[in-house]
Amino acid sequence: MTELLADVAEGVATLTLHGPATRNAFTAELGRELGAAYRRLDEDPGVRVIVLTGTAPAFCSGAQISMGAETFAAPDNPDFSASPVQPAAFELSTPVIAAVNGHAIGIGMTLALHADIRILAEGARYAIPQVRFGVAPDAMAHWTLPRLVGTAVAAELLLTGANFSARRAVETGLANRCLPADEVLGAALELARDIAINVAPESAALTKRLLWDAQMTGMTPVEVATRETADHLRLMGSRDATEGPRAFMEDRTPRWRDQG
Repeated sequence: MTELLADVAEGVATLTLHGPATRNAFTAELGRELGAAYRRLDEDPGVRVIVLTGTAPAFCSGAQISMGAETFAAPDNPDFSASPVQPAAFELSTPVIAAVNGHAIGIGMTLALHADIRILAEGARYAIPQVRFGVAPDAMAHWTLPRLVGTAVAAELLLTGANFSARRAVETGLANRCLPADEVLGAALELARDIAINVAPESAALTKRLLWDAQMTGMTPVEVATRETADHLRLMGSRDATEGPRAFMEDRTPRWRDQG
């Protein structure tokens, strides 16, 4: 059974899907644990960024197909949801980076689509193949994927369930970059630490929320501009808005609010 490992260091929380025997296969219990961890970390002022990864050589192999015909049996849980991680990563205020350091299949990939930034491992297998098993894509993939790659590419990936490469993921906009597998987590942590150290926490939170809220609610450009103005009025004159320029001029690391 896959368990969720958590570690926090220097403002970065690393969540690791850990189930080597099943290549970090997804389970309902794992979904509940991941949602609870997201909520807990999002409320922790000491956590500036969350990195989601898996124990090599996989990120998440999806459902346990080894269960055979019972893999997608009718659920006996009346509360079953095809989007089992609540809240989704894009519903948080804390930035989330998916360090997809190996195979990501089915819900393993559709969960990665929830992250703000994705780094994929070269040479790994990627697919959203649920249609090939008589079910349908999950975890809001019909919403997240076309917003990343466009409707035509999303239709190809969702309707065929075919494998695709990390390089194609980058070319279509699904991923930010691809790297050798053993470099993915290190690159994600480096990026996370840069955000944690050099970006004002409230600025990051407000920026992320507006980025996703604009998509989730279909905000017009004028509504976005109004929200941007409100965010500026909230931040301008704050301690961090003074500290950022001062640290830049003094060529030093900023000391954001709550960091002393």
